[in-house]
Amino acid sequence: MQGGYVGRVLMVDLSSWKVTTAQVSEDDCRDFVGGSGLGAKMLVDLESFTGDSLEEKRPLIFMTGPATGTRVPLSGRHAVVARSPLTGIFGESDVGGAWGFMLKRAGFDGIVVRGKSRLPVYIWVKDGNAEIRPAEHLWGRDVYETDRLVRDETCEDAVTGAIGQAGEKLVKISAIAFDGRHARVAGRCGLGAVMGSKNLKAIAVYGQRAPQVAHPDALARALAGRGSAIASRMTGMRDFGTGGGIVSIEKRGDLPVHNWLLGRWEEGAQNISGQRMAQTILTGRYFCRACPVGCGREVKVSDGVYAPVDGAGPEYETLGMFGGCCEVTSLEAIARANELCNRYGIDTISTGAVIAMAMEAYEKGLITRADTGGMELLWGDAGALLWLVERIGTRTGIGELLGEGARAFARELGPEADEMAIHVKGLELPAHDPRGHYSLAVGYATSNRGACHLQAFSHNFDVSLTMPDIGITEVQGQFRAEGKGELVAKLQNLMCVFDSLKICKFAMFGGVTASDLALWLSLVTGWDYDVTSLMEVGDRIFNLKRMYNVRLGISRKDDTLPRRILSHPRGEGFAASTLPPLEPMLEEYYRFRKWDANGIPKPETLERLGIGWLVPTEPGDGAGKQSGPGPEGERLRN
Repeated sequence: MQGGYVGRVLMVDLSSWKVTTAQVSEDDCRDFVGGSGLGAKMLVDLESFTGDSLEEKRPLIFMTGPATGTRVPLSGRHAVVARSPLTGIFGESDVGGAWGFMLKRAGFDGIVVRGKSRLPVYIWVKDGNAEIRPAEHLWGRDVYETDRLVRDETCEDAVTGAIGQAGEKLVKISAIAFDGRHARVAGRCGLGAVMGSKNLKAIAVYGQRAPQVAHPDALARALAGRGSAIASRMTGMRDFGTGGGIVSIEKRGDLPVHNWLLGRWEEGAQNISGQRMAQTILTGRYFCRACPVGCGREVKVSDGVYAPVDGAGPEYETLGMFGGCCEVTSLEAIARANELCNRYGIDTISTGAVIAMAMEAYEKGLITRADTGGMELLWGDAGALLWLVERIGTRTGIGELLGEGARAFARELGPEADEMAIHVKGLELPAHDPRGHYSLAVGYATSNRGACHLQAFSHNFDVSLTMPDIGITEVQGQFRAEGKGELVAKLQNLMCVFDSLKICKFAMFGGVTASDLALWLSLVTGWDYDVTSLMEVGDRIFNLKRMYNVRLGISRKDDTLPRRILSHPRGEGFAASTLPPLEPMLEEYYRFRKWDANGIPKPETLERLGIGWLVPTEPGDGAGKQSGPGPEGERLRN
C-alpha cells in the first residue's frame, strides 16, 4: 500500500457481532483519496438505493485521509458518511479533533458499520484489534458522561465518538460528538440518528502506530516553517476563534437575523462575539491534532442562571443561529445551549434554525401556548431557547416535531409555515446569507448534502481569499453574479480535495494553496499529483456524490433556495435590497460542470472522470442502475 494509508478498513456487522477487516484498492485510494471522497465511493458500492434511510442494512462510514496522523499541518480530521435520515440523500459531516488521528494510529484507515445490535453496544479499537462491548449501562447517558465512562473501561488516553440521548431516540437533527468535553461534532445531516438506529452508543479508539509516508525527508523539508507561518497569519482565529468574525459578518449583511427576515443586529453581534467571549467566559484553547492555531474555545460559566457550563465553547455557526437567527443576546445563555447540544448530541445549526422557526410560528399564531404547555416562544428569550433545546434533545413535547427538521415541521404546521422553513433539500441553512453573498446562492442550491457553506467556501473568496493556481486571481465581490457559477464549481472541487485529504479548510487563511496540497499529497503517498490532476480528483468526487443523489431522484428541480431568500429583501443593513439571481448563475454552473439542463452529469462527463460505470437515470425515478462494482462493492475486499 502507498504511504499515508494503513491499508485496512474495519468492517463491523452489529447484527452478528462480527468484526473483520477489508482492503481498499489502490485505484480507489488514488482516484478518491480518502475522507469523504473514499467514504462516498464506499457508500455507493455498498448502497441498495431502496428503503428507508435508517434501515439496519445501511452503512455508516468513518474515514480518515492520507494526511491524517502525519505532520501535515491542520490534518487532524476525519469524515462521517451515510444516507441522511434528515434529507434522505447523501449525507456527510467533517470533524476535527483527535479521533481520526487516533484511529489511524490504531491501525485502520476507516470503519464501516452495518447491521443493528439487539442490545446497545460500543466498539473498542486498539492497536490493530477491535471488539464489540455491551453498552446497556451507557444508554440514556449524555455524551460527556459516556466519554468518561468508556475511557474508564478502556484507556484513559482513548478518544471517543458518541451519541447522546438525541441519537438514541433517532432525532433527525442529532449529531455524533467526538473528543468528550472538547466536543468536535459531526453535526450536519442527522448522522447521530444513523448511529442510534444501530444501537451503537460509542466508538473508542487508541493506538501508537505512526503512519508511514513515502518521502519523509522531502515532506519534512516541504513543511519546514509552515506551521509557524500559518499560525502567524491566523492570530485572529487563535485569539478569538471562529466567533471573532461575527461583527464583521453582520456588517457585510451575511448574518441571519430574526429567522432570515431582518438585516441588522449590530449590538447583538457585539454582545456574543469571540472578542466578548475572550473577555468573559473563555478559559483556554483547544487544538485539533497537527494544528498550530488552536481556534477551539474552552469556556466556563460557574455562577448565575445559565451555569454550569464547562467544556467546548460556541463556534461562529452556533452564535449565528442561536444569536442572530433567534435574537438571543446573552453569551452565557448561548454557551449553555451549546453545551446542552453537545451533551444531548444535536446539531446546533439545525437546532437554531428550527427554534427560530418555532418563534416565528408562535408570533404568527401557528403555535400556541396549548402546544407548548404554557411556554411562550418569544424572540430573544434565552429561557425559551434553552427549554426548546432540552425538548429537542430528549424528544419530548413539541421537541419531538422540531427534531424532525424544518421541512417536516413546516409540513406539520401547514402551507402558511412553508416560507418559514429555511432549508435546501431538507438541510437547514448555516449562518451565512446568500443575499449577502451571491456565490452562496449557487453553492447552497447545488451542494450535495443540502445547504452548506463549506462545500464551496466561496463567501471567503468574495471578500478576501484568492487561489491563482486554480484560476482565481482576484477577490470576487459579494454581489457580482457573472462568473459565480464557474467559481463555485471550481471551489467545490477544491473543497472535495480538502475533505478527502482531511486538511482543515481554514488552512487557506494561513496561505495554503492547491499547489501545496498537490505537493504534500505526492510526498505522503508516493503518487505524482499536480494541481490539474488534483482538481480532477475533486471533480470526480463531486460528480460521484451528485450521481448518488440522482439515483435518489435529485435533479434541477431541487437545486433551488427558500422562497424567503430569493424574494424577500431585508430592508436594512449592507445587503438591504439585494436578492441573488440564482437562475443565470445556475445555468453557468451547469455549463461549466458539463451537466445537462436537468442538472444530471452527462455520460461523457462521467467517462472523462473515470466513473462511467455510473449510469444516469431520469430525474425523479428514485432508482439507478450500475454496470461497475456491485452493491456489495467488488473493490472493497474482505
